[in-house]
Amino acid sequence: MKYLLKGQETERLKFRLLQQDDFDSWMKLFRAKNVAIFLGLDPTLSEYELCKLWFERGSHRYENDLGGMNVLIEKSTGLVVGQCGLLVQTVEDVERLEVGYSILPEFWGRGFASEGAAKCKNYAFENDLADSLISIIHVDNIVSERVALKNGMALEKKLDSYKGNPVNIFRIDKKNWN
Repeated sequence: MKYLLKGQETERLKFRLLQQDDFDSWMKLFRAKNVAIFLGLDPTLSEYELCKLWFERGSHRYENDLGGMNVLIEKSTGLVVGQCGLLVQTVEDVERLEVGYSILPEFWGRGFASEGAAKCKNYAFENDLADSLISIIHVDNIVSERVALKNGMALEKKLDSYKGNPVNIFRIDKKNWN
């Protein structure tokens, strides 16, 4: 559980673990265009099936110390606005630590992804969890690329197929962090 930010906070956000009670509010994410594709999920599945799969993957990560997405709660309203976290990923047979983020559509454009991603980056480097961090972003997800760039990352490489999708890998090294 060393990769989870449970109990952490930013200026506007609180981090907590994903709970089964979050299921209905999280289904809204899968109604948005291209979200399933951007998250590497099968877009032919129903919203319910996508959300169920998302929760199963999250539970698997939590149970196997592979990091995971933390629920982001807006402090001023108490509303769930998204998820963000540190994820252990294997990219080209190398284990790496990813900063991942997903924001519910009604909260897009408010800077929550950038704020959460920055907290994850700082937490990872402050706690010596990795010498570098990545974000794996579908090549068509320009908004998420902007978040990675704002988080101090630079394009490392493009992969024609990562889990069946074309992605860009963004990276920041700890030595370039501050």
